[in-house]
Amino acid sequence: METSVVVSKLVAWITKQVESANMQGVIFGLSGGIDSAVVAALAKRAFPSKTLACYLPCHSHPLDREHALLTAETLGIKLIETDLTPIYEHLLGILGHGDDAVFAVPTVSLANIKPRLRMTALYYYASLHSCLVLGTSNLSELTVGYFTKYGDGGVDLMPLAGLVKTQVRELAKYLGVPEVIIAKPPTAGLWAGQTDEGEMGITYKELDEYILTGEADPHVKERVDALAAASSHKKRLPPIPKL
Repeated sequence: METSVVVSKLVAWITKQVESANMQGVIFGLSGGIDSAVVAALAKRAFPSKTLACYLPCHSHPLDREHALLTAETLGIKLIETDLTPIYEHLLGILGHGDDAVFAVPTVSLANIKPRLRMTALYYYASLHSCLVLGTSNLSELTVGYFTKYGDGGVDLMPLAGLVKTQVRELAKYLGVPEVIIAKPPTAGLWAGQTDEGEMGITYKELDEYILTGEADPHVKERVDALAAASSHKKRLPPIPKL
């Protein structure tokens, strides 16, 4: 399908979903990465005067802020900036993380608090402005469960959920996302030096090819299938017993 057609369909879909919910616009987290930049561009087309981006740093790299601001300025989108670092640190103090902690806390457990705090902030702002929350996860991430349950997975709409990462990159080029954002290595920014591909153990090219064609090297298939199985609980509602 032509990129222009995909964009038109996604913009129309976002508009219809928001209007059907009797809401006035959309809100989303702008991280400085390519996925949120594409969502921003789609949102701006759907709701030119009722699109709100939120930059919600939490021990984030300064470059993330630079790229988030660049995206907002390039697309002409209103941006709210709220630093969640103090509340994150305060919460860890309450929970007992540190030298006096009862048990060692894995890095991923600490990292997952950040997107969950962002989810809370997004829904607060969404309530204030009568907006739906747009997610930025793509099909590649959803396939292997590369998102935080009730964090960046806690949204109202997922416009990129039917597109793999390479397709999102094509949309970014078409939508005028700054090249510096398109070209940089994808990262969730959860800790220093963290990258998507490094954490997954495979490249997006390998993952996307497997999703789109069903073909891949054995080690890629094994890795993707294992990640998908381990994260399957993230993609369904909590089980309810039959009594």
